[in-house]
Parts: sequence; structure tokens; C-alpha cells
Amino acid sequence: MYYNVLKISDVVKLGDDKFKKVVLLENNNCSLSIIGLKKDEIIDTHTSLSNAAVVVLDGEIELHFDAEKFLLDEGDVLMFKKDDQHKVFAIKDSKFLIIKI
Repeated sequence: MYYNVLKISDVVKLGDDKFKKVVLLENNNCSLSIIGLKKDEIIDTHTSLSNAAVVVLDGEIELHFDAEKFLLDEGDVLMFKKDDQHKVFAIKDSKFLIIKI
């Protein structure tokens, strides 16, 4: 069996980096990752190969899908289907969990 206790504050430390991604688990098109994104930074438009959920762990982000925009605060979860084009904008320094299944 696999057990590992992680403290989110220790997993992703941005420092001077604008963007940092740490993949915790990965299998085929499924993964569990933590993203750190500095205030006012953007993850440009892209698609996912899997259905996904974004869980905001710290900070505040906007997720943009075509003409729709969703504001997510700490503790918020947004789920979306694969192949949905989207981009991410950090309102504050933020950390979020990406679950791809």
C-alpha cells in the first residue's frame, strides 16, 4: 500500500517562480497535481485529455470557458469535461489541486 501525508504549504513553494506544477500521482490520462500560480499570472487556453476537477486550496482564481467566467475562492470546486477549452487567471497568489479522471 501507498501512504504519504503531505502539507500543501510544503508541496508547492513559488518563491520567485510565476508558475509551478507538482504531479503527485499519474496513470495514463489520470493524474493528481498541485499548481501554484502568482497573482496576475495566466495559464493560457488549453484543453484536458480527461474530465477534471479544480479545487482551490489557497488564494483566488478565475477559470474562463469560452464566454463563461467562474470565480473560485479557497475551498471551491469546479468540474468540467475533457476537451473543454479553458484558461486560468490568478486573482491572488494561489494553489489549486487538479484531479484528472
